[in-house]
Amino acid sequence: MRATASVLHLDLDAFFAAVEQRDKPSLRGKPVIVGGLGLRGVVSTASYEARTFGVGSAMAMSEARRRCPHAAFLSGRFDAYRATSAIVMRLLGELSPLVEPLSLDEAFVDLAAVERPLDGPALLELAAELRAQVTQETGGLTASVGLGSSKFIAKVASELAKPNGIRLVSPGTEIETIAALPARAIPGVGPATMERLSRLGVVTVADLQQLSEAELVRELGKSSGEHLFRLARADDDRPVEPERETKSISVEDTFEHDIADSAVLAGIAERQAGQVVRRLVKAELFARTVTVKVRWPDFSSVSRSRTLNGATDRVEVVAQIAKELLDGLEVSQGVRLLGVGVSGLVQVAQEPLFELEVAQPGRVLEETELPRPRHGSGWPAGADVFHAEFGPGWVWGSGLGRVTVRFETADTGPGPVRTFAVDDPNLAAGPRPDAAGAELNPE
Repeated sequence: MRATASVLHLDLDAFFAAVEQRDKPSLRGKPVIVGGLGLRGVVSTASYEARTFGVGSAMAMSEARRRCPHAAFLSGRFDAYRATSAIVMRLLGELSPLVEPLSLDEAFVDLAAVERPLDGPALLELAAELRAQVTQETGGLTASVGLGSSKFIAKVASELAKPNGIRLVSPGTEIETIAALPARAIPGVGPATMERLSRLGVVTVADLQQLSEAELVRELGKSSGEHLFRLARADDDRPVEPERETKSISVEDTFEHDIADSAVLAGIAERQAGQVVRRLVKAELFARTVTVKVRWPDFSSVSRSRTLNGATDRVEVVAQIAKELLDGLEVSQGVRLLGVGVSGLVQVAQEPLFELEVAQPGRVLEETELPRPRHGSGWPAGADVFHAEFGPGWVWGSGLGRVTVRFETADTGPGPVRTFAVDDPNLAAGPRPDAAGAELNPE
């Protein structure tokens, strides 16, 4: 545990939806829902205006439409999200050399490397300056920032700061701060673990704090029990680890028919883990990170990764982690593609750190990728377009051989709406070719 609140966690607020509202002035202040728009699509991000109607991430898009039928439903523009994320990560890198990205919209920063006084007021001033920079350089996006003595506490603080706020958890107040949180707030507590904890009467972190280490070990096994015992008492000494080279080995299978049986998918994941490990052993390497990738019927996808506390080439470890990552996803809608991979490859193993009977402690990184338009799929709602006469705009909707476009940009204010034939020669997909990325990358 650090004696100072020198870990910062930044989380961009409703990131995908916020980028859409930034670039589409007519949607500002209105409900926006981004995700897969097919019959079995899933919500990736909902704006705060949509969240007031009960819409949230991972919800079926059909349910989101029922709860908030007047929202703008967009398929998403992953290139725009990556470009905006790059700006934020650059700002964090200018603040400290130790930045650990978790996804496009969040990261940890180790402030121990910052050459300035970092007492309470100075930390709040630094966070306020950072948030102002993010808003200015991203064209208006907001971020929530948490400050704490560990990664766990910093992330808790940013959640408590949402939306668009700053929260400092002063050293010495950590246990009190987390006590009222649900036990699910602790990393590694998924549905299966929560079900076992509920047998012990656990609902909140305070309930966990009342249990002895022996009780938790008896119920969950040595590694997970000790892990939860420590985190429930805010004992977290994980370092902020800068992003490593993306070197990986993976196996994917695309199914002829969508699979919704979790047991079948677990069996496939176990087989894929065996294939991955055989390649890992042949390369004489060991892996620190296990990843599961799932693609849904609407072609959106999600990847979940767990970075372990050691490195291994054992098929039992990779298979177990892969199945547990898969177990954390709702697959009843059907799965089109499943993949298992490993990364963080090194030449030295650290086998004594592994306990096979339970999951290894370690952060879980989850990143959603929205469906990209397929050949012949038409004009997806929200996509950028450019018209030779009217200029840049975005797809309002399409059907019956026509496409409706609203012509506006982040700088124009709400613009007019026009409808064209889908094969109009003056209408092209994508932003204006000579202006691509200009607003987000002024250098």
